[in-house]
Amino acid sequence: MRNVDRRQWLKTVGLSGSFAFLGGLEALALDYPERPILADNPIRLSSNENPYGPSKKVRNVMSNTFDDACRYPFNALRGLVSMIAEKEGVTKDHVVVTGGSTEGLKATGLVYGLGGGEIIAADPTFQAMLRYAETFNAHIHRVPLDKDMQHDLVEMGKRVNNKTRLIFICNPNNPTGTLLDASSLRNFCTSYDDQAMIFSDEAYYDFITEPDYPSMVELVREGRNIIVSKTFSKVYGLAGLRIGYLIARPDIASRLKAAVMANTNILAMEAAKEALRDPDFYKYSLLKNEEAKSLIYSTLDSMGLPYVPSHTNFVFFKSGRPIQDLIPAMRKEGVLIGRPFPPLYDWARISTGTLEEVTAFTNALRRVLG
Repeated sequence: MRNVDRRQWLKTVGLSGSFAFLGGLEALALDYPERPILADNPIRLSSNENPYGPSKKVRNVMSNTFDDACRYPFNALRGLVSMIAEKEGVTKDHVVVTGGSTEGLKATGLVYGLGGGEIIAADPTFQAMLRYAETFNAHIHRVPLDKDMQHDLVEMGKRVNNKTRLIFICNPNNPTGTLLDASSLRNFCTSYDDQAMIFSDEAYYDFITEPDYPSMVELVREGRNIIVSKTFSKVYGLAGLRIGYLIARPDIASRLKAAVMANTNILAMEAAKEALRDPDFYKYSLLKNEEAKSLIYSTLDSMGLPYVPSHTNFVFFKSGRPIQDLIPAMRKEGVLIGRPFPPLYDWARISTGTLEEVTAFTNALRRVLG
C-alpha cells in the first residue's frame, strides 16, 4: 500500500489520532471469526505472527496454484517484482525477492560482513543478519539502546570508521517496538551513507500509525547507499510461506541477488501477489492488532507493569521477573512468549494474537505474577 493510500485509510478508519479502531472494524464489515484455542496446543504469542492470515482470497489463489507447482516460478516472480516495484515507486531492477525478509538480512550480512567486515547495530535488536555475518568473521559493534529503548544514533555514529561496511537499523525495533524520530533517522542516513551502507529493516513498517512516517525507500529512490527490507510475514499473515523483499539501488540489488541462496516458491509468490490485491484484509489485520494491543496495555496498566508503547504487533514489558523463569512458567499455563533479549533479562515480549488468545495470556500472566 503506497504511503498516500495508507495516509488516507488511516484517517478513514481512525487509526491515526483517536485510535477509534472499533468503529473502523464495523465500517469494514468483514467476517474473519476468531480462531478457537485448542486444548492440546499452547497459545503462540512468541513469534509476532498474524493469527488471522492468510486471507480467504490468498488461500483460494494458493489452492488454484497447485497445478503450477510442477513448473519453475519464473513467470510468477516477474509478476510479483512488477507489483512490488509499483507499490514502492521504484523500477523493477531495484527489487530483490527473498525467502522471507530473513534471507535478505542474511544475504546482506554475507555480502558486507565477509572477510572481517564491520557492522554497527543497536543492542538489543533483531539478530538474524548479525549472527549470520559473524559466522563469516564479521565484527559486530553492538551499541546499547538509549534510556527510551531507542537506537542511540549518536553513539552509533561515533562507531563509524574506515572499516565500517554496514550500519543496521531495525525500525520499528524488535524487541522494543520503538520508532525513531523520522527527521533524526533521515538525517542519520544521509550523514553516514557515504561512509557505509545503511540497512533499514522495515518488517513492522505497516503497523506504524503515524500517517506521514517515511519509509527509507524514499532515500533509495534518491540513489543513496540504502537497503530496505520488507516482508509478507507480518500484516499479510504469510510467515509460514517465507517471502519478503529488498529494495536497493540497481547496482546494489544485483550484488545482493548473487548472495541469495534459497529463494522462494510459486505458492508463496502467488500468495504475495494476491495479498497485495487484498486491501480489506490488510486493514483488518492492522485494526485487530490495535484492538489486541489495547487489551494488553490495559492489563499491564492494571498490574502496574511498565511497557514501551509499541509501533508493531507485539508489546515489550518489564515483568520484574527473570525471563528464564517467566518463559517456562507461562508455558505451563499454555502460553508461549518471546525469547530472552539480553541484556534486558527482566523484560518480556508478547505478540498480539486473537482477542481470545490475548485474553488467555492476560489471565495466565495474572496467575504467574500473582
